[in-house]
Amino acid sequence: MKRLDRSIEALLQNYNSHSMVNPSGAANLPGRESIDNIVRDLEELLFPGYLENICTKADSLKKITAEKVQKIYNALITEVEKSLAFSARIDGINSGSKGCHAAASLVVEEFFEELPKIRSILGKDLDAAVRGDPAAMSAEEVVLSYPGFQAITVQRIAHFFYSRQVPLIPRMMSEVIHRRTGIDIHPGAQIGESFFIDHGTGVVFGESTIIGKNVKIYQGVTLGALSVKKEESGNKRHPTIEDDVTIYANATILGGDTVIGKGSIIGGSVWITQSVPPGSKVYTKP
Repeated sequence: MKRLDRSIEALLQNYNSHSMVNPSGAANLPGRESIDNIVRDLEELLFPGYLENICTKADSLKKITAEKVQKIYNALITEVEKSLAFSARIDGINSGSKGCHAAASLVVEEFFEELPKIRSILGKDLDAAVRGDPAAMSAEEVVLSYPGFQAITVQRIAHFFYSRQVPLIPRMMSEVIHRRTGIDIHPGAQIGESFFIDHGTGVVFGESTIIGKNVKIYQGVTLGALSVKKEESGNKRHPTIEDDVTIYANATILGGDTVIGKGSIIGGSVWITQSVPPGSKVYTKP
């Protein structure tokens, strides 16, 4: 047997031994390329004319918006239905294709009802970025070029689907923006309004992170867990950041019981595993 033929045979044997093959006839998994396209279309829907060179005059915006909403709606229904069918199959539930389609329709319809609210919150995030960065010359510059704003935009979308217990898709959305910006925010993180990530590269927020309002965070900040034991899944493992906190570059804050009190300033490169009271200043000794 030729070497290549032997390699093919070995692969087939590996498929049989270790599985991880999406079987024909089973509910397909959501597609990476489809989720990438949905994320980009949603960004354009939230900020018309910024990602695409489209006409945004009042007489054409209604028609363009309706067409884009219908396109994204159809694509989301397809991908959410796949995800729900996958979850049902894993749990051994026979909900049938009609049940998954109906559930997907309800989630996606609710998402579009929620989208104006998400956009309003993003408007406050945008204001925070313009106010919080002396280098920001305009809101347009932030939307077009700030990785932190792009990351929080997609996280707020992904968080909606996470909160509705849609499997797979929220993490896939988060990874779209992680690849693009180097910012890794779990879709489960709860983030208040007027949030600003400056620079952003290397920022990591865990699943049960809670962040209040008017929080500003710099690059390299980790809001993580003290333990990564599998049996702690479902517990609060990541810190709580109260309102009006600033966290400077490369700070690491760990633990589900750790609370950074309101109005605190956390200096660069500190390591925190216990709570600090409101109004604290934490920094490393020279």
